[in-house]
Amino acid sequence: MLLLCSGYISFAQPSTLPKTIDTGKNKTNDGKWKNQEATITYEKLNSAIKFSPDTAIHTFHRRPFIQPWTRDMGNPGSPAYNLMFTPEYRVGPTLGYHIFDIYRFNVDSLKYYDTDRPYSVFSYQTAGRQEHIASIMHTQNIQPNWNFSVEYRKINSPGYYKIQRNNHDNFAFTTNYKSLSKRYTLNAAMVYNKQQHDENGGISNDTDLINPDFNDRRTINTNYQSQYSTTRSAVSNVQRDFTMLLQNSYTWGATDTFFDEEDTAAYSYTLTPRFSITHNTTISTEQHAYKDLAPDSMRYVSLFTKSFPNNGSGFYAAGGDSVYTRQKWFWADNKILFNGFLGRAGRQLQFSAGAGVRYDQFISDPVSKLIPDSPYYRIGYDRRSYANNYIEGQIKKEGLTPGAWEYGASTRFFYTGQYAGNFVLNTAIGKKLNNIVGSFVAGFNQQLGSAPYSYTDYQNIFTKTSFTFNTESVSTLYATVESPRFRVYAGARGYVINNYIYLGSNELPAQYTVPFTIPQVWLRKVFRLGSFYLDNEIVYQAITGNTPVNVPEIMGRHQLSLEKALFKSAIKIATGVEARYNTTYNPPGYNAQFNNFFYQNYANITNIPELSAFMNFRIKRFRAFIMVDNLQQRFARNAILYTGTPSVNYQNTGNTYLPVYATPNTMLRFGFNWVMVN
Repeated sequence: MLLLCSGYISFAQPSTLPKTIDTGKNKTNDGKWKNQEATITYEKLNSAIKFSPDTAIHTFHRRPFIQPWTRDMGNPGSPAYNLMFTPEYRVGPTLGYHIFDIYRFNVDSLKYYDTDRPYSVFSYQTAGRQEHIASIMHTQNIQPNWNFSVEYRKINSPGYYKIQRNNHDNFAFTTNYKSLSKRYTLNAAMVYNKQQHDENGGISNDTDLINPDFNDRRTINTNYQSQYSTTRSAVSNVQRDFTMLLQNSYTWGATDTFFDEEDTAAYSYTLTPRFSITHNTTISTEQHAYKDLAPDSMRYVSLFTKSFPNNGSGFYAAGGDSVYTRQKWFWADNKILFNGFLGRAGRQLQFSAGAGVRYDQFISDPVSKLIPDSPYYRIGYDRRSYANNYIEGQIKKEGLTPGAWEYGASTRFFYTGQYAGNFVLNTAIGKKLNNIVGSFVAGFNQQLGSAPYSYTDYQNIFTKTSFTFNTESVSTLYATVESPRFRVYAGARGYVINNYIYLGSNELPAQYTVPFTIPQVWLRKVFRLGSFYLDNEIVYQAITGNTPVNVPEIMGRHQLSLEKALFKSAIKIATGVEARYNTTYNPPGYNAQFNNFFYQNYANITNIPELSAFMNFRIKRFRAFIMVDNLQQRFARNAILYTGTPSVNYQNTGNTYLPVYATPNTMLRFGFNWVMVN
């Protein structure tokens, strides 16, 4: 589907795993919470396309956040990497920490609801080793034209291996109001995200995975273990952000009034927009902190030289030297847009133009600062502030009716300030054809952006390291086709990248100045025979030469399931097995100091397919699943997911290991989703 947003807009490239919407009517009951069908829809900011909540059970069992091709580090909430290559968005000022993005609420992609009754959703999942994921969402209309929603999510997962605990909190609030005359519109949102990840540095010796003495994975030695704690790591990364958005719009155009034929006192307005003004203010603060309370000097040889009391022995020296690095980012964006509309209501072409001003401040602390006129240093902070101006423009037409074309183009260009010359250009065209052909979308994106702050400046009390890079260019051409009737979903995408910015094999920020291309093709086909479904997905992506990208060439997933309604359609079930695999490749390495993945080409992995068995069911508005995950672990060694930073002279043993991050054991997972309508 083509998504167009006012101001800076983006054209969403459809997922390789489209959602299946499956809604049904249910009878009411006499309790306080009713199971009757509620009328609930939601929109995204600056879009008139309406969506309905997903109630399907076909893929309900799949692990959240990491679909379709993302991998975490073996437990929910851990750093994640997309095996289907996707470049980062780096236009304008950015801090550069994206490793937890899949768990965060983003103020630009929140849902603005409209419902005729209070509507709540409670979700919960649990698995081995005290893994818990819980969330609750509530929305209701205060008035027919005024809605609010709140959502909270908690992720807590100690993990199957030593000291790899994740503890996340995410909160989102939205409200939207439209005057009875349809002229004034208000959208407001607020998000708070906290991601806390304990670092274990990976398993110090991967041969322990096949050693029967270590059947309990919590007894395997890890790279960062110390006497600090048996449950918490002395090394951790914490990221927090808080963002508020307020957008006001006022529209001029032709209005009309409609009276209810049965109740002449009831009436409603319609508005055909011709001109509008939109004002948007967004304020955000974000910080990232790295802490090592029991440092080993060998971890930091590429950044600085320092002898610590711990000295890699595994002994925790209370009150001894520690390594602490914190980076803060505050930004405020204020813009105004002038919008025009052509055509009939529901089929209008919108064009917009406007300008904005943006203030960004980056702070690193604690750092060593030279005291003026003396040879001594003090602990302080380094602050850098930038003011940038940009212009925006767009043209869009959304396909709100079957058979309608949807197309658009948008751009944002920074013309003054430190980031002058950064820009993004998006174009797309699409159409919902018919039940046989389905729909298609094609588009082109171009972005030119500067390196993020975390790549250009690394500072703490022991060192100050700076890196300089040219602007990075990313061009993307894509097309997708979907045919629900024939259950076929296919697409192709090609990237052309120049001055690629990444973490190199030395685990420091680097730039690859040779232009390279990455073509991607994917296909999903679902076969049905009676109540049996065979769901097949496959992805091909070509990585050539010395391109510093770690992704497999081929990935696949196949699901065989039995799906049918039982007991006069009172319950619907989907039960079966699933396999996921990829070809041999060099996995990325993970660097805890930069809290990011780095390119490595000295370790190669071949994993057998991941297997699971599941049963999903739905009773009215209650969905649940039970699955046995990682079945392959019953007859094969643990699959390697990522490598870590090589451990030199591990805990003064004289041995050097390449630590690895591995999958957990076979486990039982259970989860449910319960919708309540008041």
